[in-house]
Amino acid sequence: MELLGYVASIFVGLVLGLLGGGGSILSIPILVYLFQIEPVQASAYSLFIVGTTSLVGVIPKYRDHLVNFRTALLFGIPSIVAIFSTRKWIVPMIPDVVITLDTVVITKRLLLLGLFAILMVLAALPMIRGKKEPKSPGRRFRIFLVIVEGCLIGFLTGLVGAGGGFLIIPALVFLTGLPFKTAVGTSLIIIAINSLMGFTGDLLNYSMDWPFLLSITMLAIVGIFAGNRLSRHVDNATLKRGFGWLVLIMGCGILVREVL
Repeated sequence: MELLGYVASIFVGLVLGLLGGGGSILSIPILVYLFQIEPVQASAYSLFIVGTTSLVGVIPKYRDHLVNFRTALLFGIPSIVAIFSTRKWIVPMIPDVVITLDTVVITKRLLLLGLFAILMVLAALPMIRGKKEPKSPGRRFRIFLVIVEGCLIGFLTGLVGAGGGFLIIPALVFLTGLPFKTAVGTSLIIIAINSLMGFTGDLLNYSMDWPFLLSITMLAIVGIFAGNRLSRHVDNATLKRGFGWLVLIMGCGILVREVL
């Protein structure tokens, strides 16, 4: 199972390179089910893996002039505050047993993985339906909404360890007017900043297995370089639909496994 996990780690970067998001959707199940790491620790590792891999993935996007740093900064600052606060204080405060109702016991593991699985399903549906790339409505840059969206995505990222690329990209298109390809490149730098700042909050609470973490991250980086190259030759619509089905099956599988 561990060997499969190492191979699958390359796929995390591959997806980030091809789609500009979705890395954490794969990394957390890989860490939890293939490497048998507890969900909170897995979400911390996922933040580092996805954050570092996204940071490396920004380089070719920047060379192609597909990164808007002004927008990334405005979106990223409230996200950083939200994700750091969530990882440092809110997640450690969640008790091991959250709710007990007769025969139903909702544990911290079930809460975090359940929320994550629901997000997987919600992210998968637009991809399966073949939803077209969002287009900017041509409105002015809406600073207040960008800040609010940044805070919400930062909280969500901090809670479940997901980078939030599938939420960031449409938000950038609709709220800032960025073209889709520029939104994809800009989302990578936002994901990198958010994830690494969230991981910094975890460093203050947990010990890390650095040799393992760095080895997984290096494999994901190999994947993102491959994904960037392939993105110029692959039909995005077909790719998104296939990945959507994979995410949907995995999300439903996690819900069934954790609930039953």
